Amino acid sequence: MLRPRSSKPAELWLVIVDASASTRRHGALSKAKGLLSEVFEQARRQRARLALLHATGRQAQWLWQGQKASAALQQWLAELGAGGGTPLFDALQQAAYWQARRQRLHPGETQRLLIITDGRLRDWPALAPSACPALLVDIESAPIRLGRARLLADELGADYRHIDSLPVVAGGLETAL
Repeated sequence: MLRPRSSKPAELWLVIVDASASTRRHGALSKAKGLLSEVFEQARRQRARLALLHATGRQAQWLWQGQKASAALQQWLAELGAGGGTPLFDALQQAAYWQARRQRLHPGETQRLLIITDGRLRDWPALAPSACPALLVDIESAPIRLGRARLLADELGADYRHIDSLPVVAGGLETAL
């Protein structure tokens, strides 16, 4: 039976991008940009809404909050650089608060969380598990890997994947997200 598109539950993909200075090394940010390009295109095709948090410098910044994917995201992606510290925990806190508020406003919406990081963090506070299905993509590409992203994923209750293990084909991420 065919159903109108409007009967399909709304979907929101919340993406947190770690663009700290360490992601410039060994092509990590370049790989992340390729992944993000695919995610943005899939969101557009699937009519999913996007929320995008950029974790770089001193504090995470919202770039997109629940809108449909557009060409503006590809422009931001082309200009994305890395530098400064890793305010990833600030981003995770902001995301949790925003998701809870969004869920109250849109109770029928399905949310998914995608975290892209190299995990190059020293210590971190205790973290609550994600309130929705989450995937942490590890972009650490140094010859000697610290493996902290896997620990972070475990603490958040997120699925863990290294970027090198993701399928190259555009449709391959649909099962991951």
